[in-house]
Amino acid sequence: MLELILEQRYYLVSILLFSIGFVTLFLHPNLIKKIIGLNLMDTSIFLFLAAMGYMEGGQAPMIEEGSNWAMYINPIPGGLVLTGIVVAVSTTALFLSLTHRLYRKYHSLNLDVILMLAKKGREDT
Repeated sequence: MLELILEQRYYLVSILLFSIGFVTLFLHPNLIKKIIGLNLMDTSIFLFLAAMGYMEGGQAPMIEEGSNWAMYINPIPGGLVLTGIVVAVSTTALFLSLTHRLYRKYHSLNLDVILMLAKKGREDT
């Protein structure tokens, strides 16, 4: 049983990170904590994809005569992870800039306070 858990450790850590990020994203009213939760979820997916493409004792996929085809590491998850990292950094920058604008306007990072002030501002006009 312990051997099976150690063999699947990357998947278990990925599920744990995703769960922590999910809870952080949906339960905390602070916008910065929500962004951190989203980044944890992104990171867990990257870990999961990298673990899917890894093979113990595998080699880089360079074709040579007489090589064993079954022992090559799949390069597609690595490419997906690199693309995902670029997208995650871009969305994080966008969310942080929008959070900064909200803070300058409402002087709070609490989503409940921002929504209350925005609703109050709409009613005043």
